[in-house]
Amino acid sequence: MNNNEMNEILKQIAVELNISDSVYEQVVERYKSLGKWLCRPESLVKRYDPGIYAQGSIGLGTVVKPINDEDEYDVDLVCELVKLGKQAVTQQQLKEWIGIEIKGYAKEHGMNSIPTEGRRCWTLHYADSSKFHMDTLPSIPDGANLSKFLESKGLPNPWTMNAIAITDTKSPMYRQISLDWPQSNPKGYLLWFISRFPKTLFEAKSATVEPVMDYKVKNPLQQSIQILKRHRDIMFEDEVDDKPISIILTTLAGHAYNGEL
Repeated sequence: MNNNEMNEILKQIAVELNISDSVYEQVVERYKSLGKWLCRPESLVKRYDPGIYAQGSIGLGTVVKPINDEDEYDVDLVCELVKLGKQAVTQQQLKEWIGIEIKGYAKEHGMNSIPTEGRRCWTLHYADSSKFHMDTLPSIPDGANLSKFLESKGLPNPWTMNAIAITDTKSPMYRQISLDWPQSNPKGYLLWFISRFPKTLFEAKSATVEPVMDYKVKNPLQQSIQILKRHRDIMFEDEVDDKPISIILTTLAGHAYNGEL
């Protein structure tokens, strides 16, 4: 078997691992629906200009089908209250506000399962036929703070202005007004990931960060990550505690990729 033949086989494997059209369309429809709910006039958080966007594999275009039909897609979302700062709210208050809204959304839409609270997120459980659940992470902007900190350490980074402060029930300052919040940067990570694309694709995508990347158009980096993730899932099927998380595979693959077509 020559390289071209092997390449075609790998590309076909990646195609088979893609999320199905029906599930993808449901994901986009429902996270947009949640965004509209948060922005309705009666919403507790409307005045803070809430925005919803995807993070994780759905946002990066590297999602893979679950191995078993019984398993679900894990859809990771961020809810960012753009006009809110750390000095005006505790992590606990922010988490509770989003929780109230998500519970109201579930009730209004006749969902049988009550949303559950995790350490950082709220989870919406859809009917079994949907084949996915949505984890929503409450957050507020924190790019200026992170940029200032990194610059003070001589480590400027072009992606840090997109950073967010997030809620975490294990944080020592969870119940207090504090500038000490856990941080994350899914938009910045997505921009870095796009910067690893072949040059023509990078220039096309970097002009705007879409909420969910085009799931039908893949480049070799995304396809390789899909295959690596499936290999990981099978290799560690019986050793879940030792299974490398997806962001490690994605980051290492992004650094190793040199724009090959």
